[in-house]
Amino acid sequence: MRSGVGRVLVATVVLTAAGLATGQPAAADRQGPVAHFVVLGPEGGPLEKTEESVRDAGGQVLQRWPQIGVVVVVSERADFAAAVRPLPGVAAAGATRDLVELTEGARSRGLDDRPSLSKKDSVAVAAGGAEPLAANQWGMRQIGADRANDISGGSRDLLVGVLDGGVDAGHPDLAANVDAAKSVGCGDEGVPDTSPAAWAPPPDFSHGTAVAGIIAAARNGVGIAGVAPNVRVASVRIADDDLWIYPEYAICGYIWAAEHGIQVTSASIFVDPWVRWCDDDPDQAAGAEAMRRAIDYAAGRGVVNVAALGNFNWDMSHPVLDTFSPDNGEPVERLTDDNCALVPGEAPGVVAVSAIGAAKRKTFYSNYGIRDLDVTAPGGDALQIPNTPDRDPGILTTMNNGAWGYFGGTSAAAPHVAGVVALIRSTHPGWSPRRVVAALHRDADPLPCPPGGWFDPDGTGDWLANCQGGRSGQGFYGSGLVDALDAVTR
Repeated sequence: MRSGVGRVLVATVVLTAAGLATGQPAAADRQGPVAHFVVLGPEGGPLEKTEESVRDAGGQVLQRWPQIGVVVVVSERADFAAAVRPLPGVAAAGATRDLVELTEGARSRGLDDRPSLSKKDSVAVAAGGAEPLAANQWGMRQIGADRANDISGGSRDLLVGVLDGGVDAGHPDLAANVDAAKSVGCGDEGVPDTSPAAWAPPPDFSHGTAVAGIIAAARNGVGIAGVAPNVRVASVRIADDDLWIYPEYAICGYIWAAEHGIQVTSASIFVDPWVRWCDDDPDQAAGAEAMRRAIDYAAGRGVVNVAALGNFNWDMSHPVLDTFSPDNGEPVERLTDDNCALVPGEAPGVVAVSAIGAAKRKTFYSNYGIRDLDVTAPGGDALQIPNTPDRDPGILTTMNNGAWGYFGGTSAAAPHVAGVVALIRSTHPGWSPRRVVAALHRDADPLPCPPGGWFDPDGTGDWLANCQGGRSGQGFYGSGLVDALDAVTR
């Protein structure tokens, strides 16, 4: 990749037997490698016939989600999906990991194989001031969060789910706001596990902790403050020990949010192994539909879902050449068009977020698109230097092990938006999700396209982009830059 912020997220978990279908052998009893699949039955309907067909085709049910008509399955058969599709009770079926589990081609990402989005290991805590490091939080001032917090820091009744790689609940800026009772790990077979080890992050992978700090770091005289420093966050870890995120993990995360009082989700991720999931491929179509059902289920239960749009400098409203997928094996070059979508960022009903830098211009890396984008928020850009003590272009936030550091990408922009949504919902607790999202759009401050629409941030043409929408700026910025002050005053 051309950028240190090229990939939008991820992270660890422990599996309990509680979610395993009864009468099925444990993973340790399997002979040889298995592949993972999702099988779709009637949406919201009974799954007995679907599960019977799964067994008849040589599959083992690991997790069932009758709420959305989806079961997670493993099988030793590479042709399992094709075998089960025509059977009774089956609407669709597909491999979730491109079958690399059955070959020698699977690769392990590992912690060192994911780009670090922190530019510094830590930031020394200065003496004095309400929040000693606030002077370096240019992003908070850019969206008016500092002024908003003089009026409201959000409600303690408001719970934001951080669908990511785990949150450090012991961090001094987060300890008061992490709700352990509502946190969960989903990264082992997509089975919910509420043990603290399942939703905690790896010690040296701070992505989820960074996201949580942007949303809800407390105003406590230590370090920094988040956009909504009074709200609670739940760590909903949707990555495995090798830092992959597969559909079954994301499905688990969104259903958990729907059923555990979470009112806003923040997802600075895309789901592996396909950067965009395409409906003209039966495997990808099944995985995408299963995830859409889970996201729709959360939305139907009152959750406002926010997601990063990605860091490839792609115009998502036009055909995109994807050279990264499948990212867990050998990528193949493919042209993706309107029947393909980055999940969750391009899923229907999700608030999709692009990123800007300190100069309020599109970042060199941010994905964009006039039909796919809702709003924009601070993400940081090395080409846009803020007038802060550190002059660091990144977003200062919390890191694991009690540290603070700089973070970047649409991964950083999305939690700014989730924090603003949390402020809106705190200010207007009786509003429907639809009205909350409408207010988010209404209150956003429009940013115009560059003159002529073309944007070449470093003059090399490597990051050339074209903004559609003229003075509206819709192509790069959606409705505009989110406004935290309006969120608590309108």
